[in-house]
Amino acid sequence: MSDRRNAPGTGAAPPAPGTRTGAPALPQEAPEIAAGYAFTGPALDLGALLWEGTCLPDAQIRVPLTMLNRHGLVAGATGTGKTKTLQLIAEQLSAQGVPVFLADVKGDLSGIAAPGQPNDKVRSRAAEVHQPWQGTGFPAEFLALGGIGHGVPVRATITSFGPVLLSKVLQLNQTQEQSLGLIFHYADTKGLELIDLKDLRAVVAFLTSDEGKAELKNIGGLSTATAGVILRSLTAFEAEGMGDFFGEPEFDTAELLRTAPDGRGMVSVLELAAVQDRPRLFSTFLMWLLADLFHDLPEVGDDDRPKLVFFFDEAHLLFDDASKAFLDAITQTVRLIRSKGVGVFFVTQTPKDVPAEVLGQLGNRVQHALRAFTPDDQKALRATVKTFPDSPYDLEELLTGLGTGEAVVTVLSEKGAPTPVAATRLRAPESLMGPLEAEALDRTVTESALHKRYAQAVDRESAYEKLQEPRPGKGPDEITGERRPGKGPDEMVDEGERGGEAPRRKAGKDEDRSVVEQVVGSGMFKSLARSVGTQIGREITRSLFGTARRRR
Repeated sequence: MSDRRNAPGTGAAPPAPGTRTGAPALPQEAPEIAAGYAFTGPALDLGALLWEGTCLPDAQIRVPLTMLNRHGLVAGATGTGKTKTLQLIAEQLSAQGVPVFLADVKGDLSGIAAPGQPNDKVRSRAAEVHQPWQGTGFPAEFLALGGIGHGVPVRATITSFGPVLLSKVLQLNQTQEQSLGLIFHYADTKGLELIDLKDLRAVVAFLTSDEGKAELKNIGGLSTATAGVILRSLTAFEAEGMGDFFGEPEFDTAELLRTAPDGRGMVSVLELAAVQDRPRLFSTFLMWLLADLFHDLPEVGDDDRPKLVFFFDEAHLLFDDASKAFLDAITQTVRLIRSKGVGVFFVTQTPKDVPAEVLGQLGNRVQHALRAFTPDDQKALRATVKTFPDSPYDLEELLTGLGTGEAVVTVLSEKGAPTPVAATRLRAPESLMGPLEAEALDRTVTESALHKRYAQAVDRESAYEKLQEPRPGKGPDEITGERRPGKGPDEMVDEGERGGEAPRRKAGKDEDRSVVEQVVGSGMFKSLARSVGTQIGREITRSLFGTARRRR
């Protein structure tokens, strides 16, 4: 890693507030603001203080590296520079050895892998904020959901994705969501692995057949009407090309925690431009990635730097039409994953796009300009102003007058206290501000070690194949319509216990217990469920926190 003096992200201390370095002395109010950002430890450099329209480069605005796991928000109207801000932060995190995950909804973040091109705008901005700008590319991996787009395929199994996340993708109501939870519970109990969509369809079809109806009788059953809705939703979902997202090899989220040979953090860019017309899908997949990380990472408490910083672009899509239980699970994940060393930044247009329970967990704020053209805009502006600490600025006027690449900043200091509100002219990213050329992008993807590991899909024996096995004396097969004598799920479990493939759970006394007892019987389930508190909450905890162990 280069050792450039005062390079962004190196933690070099800024000039003391009020020090003259060829710039005018700071106005009376500015030294107090600047003093709030004079940190002693490693920090990321965001830009220079703005006061009454004047840039004051001696007053550098920064965020302590140790506080980047306290989560954050980057907000602002379209075209105000949010994407460049997250690119700036990602570069400096990588330079400090911290891995970064970027959700690239618009397809313009791939340029982080290539050096930026100097031009008059870049030179002018660098001079204004006293930034020693140098075009630099950063180590990057490119990912794509199901391989749709330019990137290493990211897949999840149906089992690990869980019923609650899947219900959001399929747009099921609460009753249908609960029924899907019973289906998952049954498949877990019987050792029927749900790898892809055909596995789930097979189990649903079996449980509504004459042969399978009795399986869920003691725990509520599965109505034909609800099963029909689930099956139709699955069919429509697959018809839209969504089947590729589910299957094996399942992406190991530990891949997101790697560093490059030179010690810089790897920047994992998930390309979502090819699926941006399916926002419910990609926003829910991002939640799966985060929840899976929560499950696997150990507790580290307050470390000197994050293990990973995760950026949710277009974050409002995650919360649109979300059930209360789903929101509870997100809030719980954001609250607890901090102690695992993971920081989460939500990138969206206004703070009101993020529920108050989640917004309250976000300690770092970069607020770009807001527009106030309508009464609703005015209301949103006033609500945003109220979320900031007291400051000498007229924030309503300031937030509507900021230019592109300018923002209002407040972060957590090294002691965990909010810093003064600071209008900031932000630094310019040092990597390419735009997409990488398609040829270079494809070459980077195919040369990646991850491509060799995840590119080729695998279809091994799972629930579909097990339910296709002959079952003697039974009616027509629910999947193919053919008459197939053979074994039922209970017989397959018994055979597994006698020496066949071992199921994940044994059948027996569990079948006579209530669904609550079966699902939350373990100590881990009980501990996690206490924080959510309802039966459906326990099912959510199971799926979001990955307690159904996966084969890596």
